[in-house]
Amino acid sequence: MSNGTPLGDFLRARREALKPQDVGLPEYGRRRVPGLRREEVAMLAGVSSDYYIRLEQGRESSPSPQVLDAVAQALKLDAEAADHLHRLCLTASQRPRVRGRADVSRQLLELMNGWEHTPAFVLGPALDVLAANPLATALHSGFDQFDNLARMVFADPAGREFYQEWERAAHSCVAELRAAYGHDPESARIAEVVAELSGRSAEFAAIWKRHEVKSKSQEGKRLKHPEVGDLQIKFAAFTVNGAPHQQLVVYQAEPAGPTAAAFETLRTMITEPSQPRTSAPAPAPDLAAENQ
Repeated sequence: MSNGTPLGDFLRARREALKPQDVGLPEYGRRRVPGLRREEVAMLAGVSSDYYIRLEQGRESSPSPQVLDAVAQALKLDAEAADHLHRLCLTASQRPRVRGRADVSRQLLELMNGWEHTPAFVLGPALDVLAANPLATALHSGFDQFDNLARMVFADPAGREFYQEWERAAHSCVAELRAAYGHDPESARIAEVVAELSGRSAEFAAIWKRHEVKSKSQEGKRLKHPEVGDLQIKFAAFTVNGAPHQQLVVYQAEPAGPTAAAFETLRTMITEPSQPRTSAPAPAPDLAAENQ
């Protein structure tokens, strides 16, 4: 996914995203490169410039946790990005084994299908939709496929209508892929999704290079369904017991509010599909002609 190392690419991107004034340094004259210089990060982290350069170039294979904490502080990383930095420094033998795409358990499928009023679906690490209940499928019916959230956001025209805050959805989507990549940099499926979308969307490629990291959490979304209109939802994501590479995503509506009513309309459309049109009635027989 890059010509550098995962660690070096991350450090470079986060260094270039900072300005001297962001870290309390004076800015003299015009800079040839964006962001902080390597020497400035090294100074802020309390390490030698040569050591930091080796770290960014991938020539320092085993930095201590204390050094990584100092670099994270120098780059003003939040807790999640700092954890990502530490994960990128793990060797293959130190990483927890991540299984490939697995089937969703029967118990979880039954649980989701029992939620008639609540859209729910299961995601894999590369944001593949592994399973969904009928209401979640109906909610995403405007897309050509309900198969991968990243593809739906960046490569399906319906994405820009469905996600009313598209920029926010785009950054969130890529940050979630980055977080998953940090857990499994060797994932062939994540690499495949990133390569495909980088080729299809310049916006995806640009955001991917920013190395923003964020897992799914609890927050709100503003959506627009082609048939039931505007939706204001809350959602939560949960790690699946026995399959930590899967996430259960649940959408909720404010009770008795407009979105709850829209969900009910969608549910009704599922359970009571429109009847096919009947053919025009046959013309009444011409009784006078029959009596002749």
